[in-house]
Amino acid sequence: MNTEQYVTANITPLDSLDTLSPYEVAKLQDRNQAGLYRLFRQCTLAVLNCGSELDSTKQVLAKFKNFDIQVAQKHRGVQLELVNAPASAFVDGEIIQGIREHLFSVVRDLLYVGDELDKCCDGLQESEQITNMVFHILRHANAIEPHIKPNLVVCWGGHSIQREEYEYTKQVGYELGLRGYGVCTGCGPGAMKGPMKGATIAHAKQRIADARYVGISEPGIIAAESPNPIVNELITMPDIEKRLEAFVRLGHGIIVFPGGAGTAEEILYILGVLLHEKNHNIPFPLIFTGPAGSEAYFATVDRFIRGTLGDKAAQRYQIITGDGHEVALQMKQGLDNVTDYRKATSESYHFNWQLHIPEEFQQPFEPTHENMAALDLSHEQPDYLLASTLRQALSGIVAGNVKEPGIQAIEQYGPFELSGEESMMEALDTLLSSFVEQRRMKINFEEYQPCYKLVSEALAE
Repeated sequence: MNTEQYVTANITPLDSLDTLSPYEVAKLQDRNQAGLYRLFRQCTLAVLNCGSELDSTKQVLAKFKNFDIQVAQKHRGVQLELVNAPASAFVDGEIIQGIREHLFSVVRDLLYVGDELDKCCDGLQESEQITNMVFHILRHANAIEPHIKPNLVVCWGGHSIQREEYEYTKQVGYELGLRGYGVCTGCGPGAMKGPMKGATIAHAKQRIADARYVGISEPGIIAAESPNPIVNELITMPDIEKRLEAFVRLGHGIIVFPGGAGTAEEILYILGVLLHEKNHNIPFPLIFTGPAGSEAYFATVDRFIRGTLGDKAAQRYQIITGDGHEVALQMKQGLDNVTDYRKATSESYHFNWQLHIPEEFQQPFEPTHENMAALDLSHEQPDYLLASTLRQALSGIVAGNVKEPGIQAIEQYGPFELSGEESMMEALDTLLSSFVEQRRMKINFEEYQPCYKLVSEALAE
């Protein structure tokens, strides 16, 4: 084990992004408000800090306050100069290869998103522009693979999970890998790492040398959920909404493991999309699963969904506990249906263009106290829009737990306040309280302080 806490080193790319223009280098080093330096430093520190027990951006930045990164254009190409980097990213003085790849993936995406995308989709409606932006980012990252039958399974779940739950995620990943499926996650620890770890063993047994382990993150969350080095395709989207759209456009089916507020946010996003009338006939396998003993967890989630979005929403998913083999079989059947549907409708295998994502799901939500208090948490709206609003509420809670701006806002103004119909507030309170009791809100659960309070409209009056 490396006993040093910090390492200073120079890193060069292996096979890509070996040249940058002076303009691009200047943007990465620009410390002004419009410059990329602050974001660049935060994202690269997150990549280097893999395996950390910290899940607060503020704590990570404080621990490595002396970390710095500079970009140099040497005669052999680009070089990253790391100062006081986390020693866990190195072995015998050499950076771990997967982490090296991730560093330059971050550079690639930050520069591309900031420089190219404003001019990529002229003439389209705003919603179409956003979808095309997601496509362009994925294509630029070489994540679009045409001519391959649907085989990429998205796995969602918490970063703070129990040991038996983590082992179960590996079992499910192993069953997926035996069937040749790739795995896509939020790229962090816990339920985002386990399926990839299990799949690597199965892929090795099947002699699959080009297996895909896709990790999709965004700048606001990456420092709290550092990418695990198994990820061989790291993509950093500009915001949480484009991250979520990338999951459902690129992936062909979704498996959800136990988790906290962030996992509930993801569930509400996909259910809201699937509840839209334009998506009723589009097959999209969605399975909730966990080890034996997780029945109560999924019963709570299921009651919340039925109590807020209705039984119609519950028809869009299956719940399977304690049987990773059955999960893989059901996903295989679901992906076969996806393949048949895309063949019949001449839809691409590599990007789900036909899935309709309403503009309300695409617009970035800024979790300020004012915006959180203004959320319409009532049934006086279509079910898919209610799902979107509930998703925004949970997104704000995630921000208040782990994202630097959200943590600062809570420290300055106190907890977010959410108000709505009494029955909905009760359902939300039951769900969130269960996450707290099960220690799913933070890795260091002893430090957890709720960043929200719930008020029913009846009490508010």
